[in-house]
Amino acid sequence: MKILLYGYGNPGRQDDGLGIAFVEQMEQWVIDNDLKGYSFENNYQLNIEDAEEVSDKDLVIFADASQEDIEDFCVSKVDKSSKATFTTHAASPGYIMHLCKELFKKTPFTLLVHLKGYEWEFQEGLSEKAQKNLDDALAYFKELMLEPGEIVGGGRIKEC
Repeated sequence: MKILLYGYGNPGRQDDGLGIAFVEQMEQWVIDNDLKGYSFENNYQLNIEDAEEVSDKDLVIFADASQEDIEDFCVSKVDKSSKATFTTHAASPGYIMHLCKELFKKTPFTLLVHLKGYEWEFQEGLSEKAQKNLDDALAYFKELMLEPGEIVGGGRIKEC
């Protein structure tokens, strides 16, 4: 199984760096546990070129900071019904997956991890509450990613 974890956000804006921190820490965990089939990407925002990056994957997990009214973190499935938006400044996960299907005729199983953030000032480092949310999400995903086939097969996810 080929799996991509893709974090995006701006680590220079406090909790906006949650997605990138999530992927960096998951990458270290994968390395420490000698797991195979994983690849990792981080960026300030998603770009249309990312459609090619995801096209050969079986499972794609995007991670981003959220200002939504959620407790700590949650997961949503990204599919044809997802908000598929694009501006000259950013592309949504739904738009990336739409392009992947249109250009490459591929539809990997795709999730978006929403990580609750609180502070957004121009400063590096996560707020204490955001760090706890990150730690909770990491603990959850470390267990879940030991059997990634269960996710694709419709297994348990902490849905939004």
